[in-house]
Amino acid sequence: MLDVSSAQLDAWLAALMFPLARVLGLIASAPLLSNRAVPLRIRLAVGLAAAMAILPALPPMPAVPADSWMALGILVHQAFIGIAIGFMMRLFFAAVDVAGEMIGLQMGLSFAVFFNPQTGGQSSVVAEILGLLTLLVFLALNGHLMLVQVVAMSFEWLPVGEATHHKAWLLLVRYAAAMFASGVLLALPMVAALLITNIALGVLTRAAPQLNLFAVGFPITLSAGMLMLLFSMAAFGPMLQNLLESGFTAIDQLLRAMR
Repeated sequence: MLDVSSAQLDAWLAALMFPLARVLGLIASAPLLSNRAVPLRIRLAVGLAAAMAILPALPPMPAVPADSWMALGILVHQAFIGIAIGFMMRLFFAAVDVAGEMIGLQMGLSFAVFFNPQTGGQSSVVAEILGLLTLLVFLALNGHLMLVQVVAMSFEWLPVGEATHHKAWLLLVRYAAAMFASGVLLALPMVAALLITNIALGVLTRAAPQLNLFAVGFPITLSAGMLMLLFSMAAFGPMLQNLLESGFTAIDQLLRAMR
């Protein structure tokens, strides 16, 4: 007959629930994994499978009773670490969303919005296209696998039970502010081209007042924006790759700041 003591049961539960909390925190906030179109059961199954896969390579867990308040505090702390890792990468996806919203506003497509299942809100057509393109580049670079690898290595850099430094959370705030600057820089060529188009339309309307600006300007602005978007696709891929690489660099800085 198999005899399991209370200490052994606590050790088994701690060995699973603490890593699972960090992995589920990552899934709850990371791009693609946190998409609301993915059923909750699938996300839980992916988190459990990832936790079970990395479990043999993890350092020993703290000897804490699973039903104690200390275990609950460690559990919440591990979830916050996973959320911070995923949220840091999500900030760089949000920079692309900001760029798409600015481009759509200049093209006159701000009134055409669709439901975005990843954010749970509405976004413009251009932001949706650029977001899907960023997600495809992320998958092509195996970014989802790299995120799982990062969260697995984070247990060596930041073992379970160690306190995190408060500077790490300030780093998240600074990167959240830099997200808007990155979005503006991504949208700057398109915005500049559309601004020149609008200036040319203004001069044309001034020279020929009988032209209806709303009837003529909107198709021209929309066509110019679509052409610029088409021509910039070749340069947009490397820019997205550099942006995603910066995301993993930011995650590295975040984990170093937590130590």
